[in-house]
Amino acid sequence: MAGEFSLIDRIRARVVRRGDVVLGIGDDAALLTPEAGGQLVVAMDTLNVGVHFPGDTAAADIGWKALAVNLSDLAAMGARPAWCTLSLSLPTPDTEWIDAFLDGFDALARPHAVALVGGDTTRGPLSVCVAVHGFVAPGHALRRDGAQVGDDVWVSGSLGDAAAALAQWTQGGARDTELRRRLDRPDPRLALGQALVTHAHAAIDVSDGLLADLGHLCRASGVAAQVDVDALPASAALRRAIADPGQHRTLQATGGDDYELCFTAPQHARAAIAAIARASGIPVTRVGCIVAGDGVVARTGDGAAWTPARAGWDHFAG
Repeated sequence: MAGEFSLIDRIRARVVRRGDVVLGIGDDAALLTPEAGGQLVVAMDTLNVGVHFPGDTAAADIGWKALAVNLSDLAAMGARPAWCTLSLSLPTPDTEWIDAFLDGFDALARPHAVALVGGDTTRGPLSVCVAVHGFVAPGHALRRDGAQVGDDVWVSGSLGDAAAALAQWTQGGARDTELRRRLDRPDPRLALGQALVTHAHAAIDVSDGLLADLGHLCRASGVAAQVDVDALPASAALRRAIADPGQHRTLQATGGDDYELCFTAPQHARAAIAAIARASGIPVTRVGCIVAGDGVVARTGDGAAWTPARAGWDHFAG
């Protein structure tokens, strides 16, 4: 059975190489060269088995998702990723599991030139913590506190797939492979976020549910939002799997785990945003507007008020 340091050696052998990494895995800390004139953007997320991913999730998918959810935070800030650290808690030092985990992690890290520069391994329940570091030009970061009255509210991609997959897994019924892929391998919208920095006023990634995350953005900006829940973009897979309109709305508006971007932008930027969407290959949809006040008001397509049981996921809700 492999020991801790042999596991670290396996991880070190797989990392992306970058010229700005002076000293990476293998010492007490990493030595890194920050980008001249750039602002450093840092984000960190922890994924626990049974909470953030089902227990039957493949190791490669866990590796991908652990990095993806963090890169999604950088995307929401309009940042370019550079480095990351990884902390792994494992029940046993399973080298086959580690190699598969690294396959998924590397498959996402390599195309975005993300170098793994350090971290920790320990024995315990399966848990993965990744911290990512990226750069953005001074004053160009997308933030939650910039939304303005009159802005359009946009979302990227489609919503509800991951929540539908999780519901299928929980209920033990038929499972749709396309929906499960969205749960296991979310696609961080890095190129879109970087392209929006000169057009969007505010942004957030959709991890806990659109209404909940848009609510965070509104609170930070001191504004309110109106959302048409029947305008939320749905994938063909979701439409096939879920026939009930009420369930559709709930999954799309409150489900979470989509890791799409929700952003606000002035109305005069509509043509520019459409061009960015075409260039990036990532569709975007206008789903509402920013108004004076506080909170998020959801309505159906006919204008009727729509109130879900909850706005999104809260780890510590009763």
